[in-house]
Amino acid sequence: MIKKRILGVALLFSVTLFITGCNTNSTSTTASSTNKTTETSEKVDVNQLDLPQLDPEVKENEDLVELQTDKGNIKIKLFPEIAPKAVENFMTHAKKGYYDGLTFHRVINDFMIQGGDPKGDGTGGESIWGEGFAAEPSNQLYHIRGALAMAQSQEPNSIGSQFYIVQNKDDMSDGLLKGWVPDKIIEAYKKGGYPSLDGTYTVFGQVIEGMDVVDKIAAVKTDENDKPETAVKIKTIKILQEAKS
Repeated sequence: MIKKRILGVALLFSVTLFITGCNTNSTSTTASSTNKTTETSEKVDVNQLDLPQLDPEVKENEDLVELQTDKGNIKIKLFPEIAPKAVENFMTHAKKGYYDGLTFHRVINDFMIQGGDPKGDGTGGESIWGEGFAAEPSNQLYHIRGALAMAQSQEPNSIGSQFYIVQNKDDMSDGLLKGWVPDKIIEAYKKGGYPSLDGTYTVFGQVIEGMDVVDKIAAVKTDENDKPETAVKIKTIKILQEAKS
């Protein structure tokens, strides 16, 4: 089976990097998500948008989970009103124990850590619907440091179970255009992130505690395929709060 990879247009230190994608059915007929927050910056004053990633408080309309790993615990809040399918998929998998015992199969220091594949090689995993679904990019959510996002392949409707957490610490604010990117997000990118993935992949959560654990995982020794030489496992994902509608 040929390994599918995320369409990684991102550049870091002039090296093109790819995130391994899910092995979902590329002929899926899942409808693309429509979200009013995905209007273009030409129609919206981006500086007036709500940017929930920048607020460390967990609101009633947000989920809160604790991703427990053998390197430590990571608390992440999720945004079901902005990325409803991604959050429903992740939360349902977490409740059913789908992620328990899986590894972070792809780790690139100064980029991201990726997990959620039952096969452990980047070719496996499926959504709760049994078929892939479309990305839900939003101008309210960005690939700043600590962002939780869904992996996908180059095929449409290819999101399954794999996810990644953005770990890069380098200042990525240079070249971001005011008026197109909110000023507060540009400021956040000074602390790290990966802006070239914005608009293509689904950010659906943000780490609020445990970035030291993410950094610890990112620093493990890996092989030529970016797979940790010693497995880093997800023990379980604990649900701490479910959003109120």
